Amino acid sequence: MSVAEQVDFKTVEDDSATLRRIVWSSVIGTAVEWYDFLIYATATALVFNKIFFPTGNGTLATIAAFGTYAVGFLARPLGAAVFGHYGDRVGRKAMLAITIIVMGLGTFLIGLLPTYQQIGIAAPLLLVVLRFLQGIGLGGEWGGAVLMVVENCPSDRRGLLGAMVQVGNPIGNIAAVGIFALVAGLPEAQFMSWGWRIPFLISILLVGVGLYIRLSMDETRAFRQVQAKNGVARLPLVEIFKHHRRPFLTAVCLKISEIAWASIGGVFVIAYATAHLGLPRSVVLNGAFASSVVALFAIPLFGWISDRVGRKTMFFASCAFSVLFAFPLFWLLDTREPAIVILTIVIAISFGQMVMFGIGAPWYSELFSARLRYSGASLGFQVGAALSGGLTPLIAASLMAVSGGATWPVSLFLIACAMITATATYVAPEMANKELT
Repeated sequence: MSVAEQVDFKTVEDDSATLRRIVWSSVIGTAVEWYDFLIYATATALVFNKIFFPTGNGTLATIAAFGTYAVGFLARPLGAAVFGHYGDRVGRKAMLAITIIVMGLGTFLIGLLPTYQQIGIAAPLLLVVLRFLQGIGLGGEWGGAVLMVVENCPSDRRGLLGAMVQVGNPIGNIAAVGIFALVAGLPEAQFMSWGWRIPFLISILLVGVGLYIRLSMDETRAFRQVQAKNGVARLPLVEIFKHHRRPFLTAVCLKISEIAWASIGGVFVIAYATAHLGLPRSVVLNGAFASSVVALFAIPLFGWISDRVGRKTMFFASCAFSVLFAFPLFWLLDTREPAIVILTIVIAISFGQMVMFGIGAPWYSELFSARLRYSGASLGFQVGAALSGGLTPLIAASLMAVSGGATWPVSLFLIACAMITATATYVAPEMANKELT
């Protein structure tokens, strides 16, 4: 072997090791962020409607609790706008460190909040403020974590490796559901008094780990190239809304169906199964846990397939599933058979959410050039999440209340969301195996 060949081999080996470190660092950091965000979702369905709002009308309390859940989603576009701006101006790495601190602080303080019985209306108001802080943190974090991988990986593996970042979601969800499953085993009085606080308080330890990992990461090649060419955008959002409205609106609409299914399968179903069907908490928590375990393998698989058949094909397939399964979802849940309920939750989340969730990470990023990518991908993702995800549990609970407990309006809502995403998929460019601009 010649000296040149030895050098080339060592360079390839070093690049592969660096890419692996970048991918796993992003996965772990993102898992911490999602853990913080998702324990709120679980607590919303199990606890918050009982301790942070006036008692007397269970339906109204549940709707109010889902309203505070929605605040986190509505705050995410603000986080995407602010951190996206600076991520495109000063770099991806710094924003990742700041956002994990913001998220961790909001989560930890929720675990210390007094209840409605202790301080009255101040309790839900403080809960809203801290949920808003969580939303800002996640809104700014997602884009940076994805770009750390997407901007460093080869074109023919961008679907797989970009989707790998999204594995942080099921890891965070497994941790969130797992810790809640443990504390939910406490006697009811202890769980409602202090047990539910434990998942929020221990998040401060996970934030320390995530922050350490993110501070050890290097800036992406793509952003360094933009800096070297003096091509850093002065006002990224202004450029996007002035010259790149179509890719932005496309990204927003690509998100609509996926996040609706995430909110129905991961949040609303918990409340529906426990309050409406009378099933024990353990059944739906086991369903959420099982779906996250499946997602650990399904997300990278879907990303790998998208590198071969294309992003559009996979999105169309998931939209078709979303339309066809919208009514059977509730028919199967209404059987009240624990095994069927768990399997239904797994199927709904795997094919209604995780196909588009995994593949969307690289695809949203591929729609924008490097100098606008953090702002464009983040804001498109988070605006779609706010419009659909944050409001979906609230809309679903309201539709059931208006229809006298019927679920068919919720199914029609899911179908409408799928049609919006299918339209966006049709107009979006296919970016699998193409070079990033």
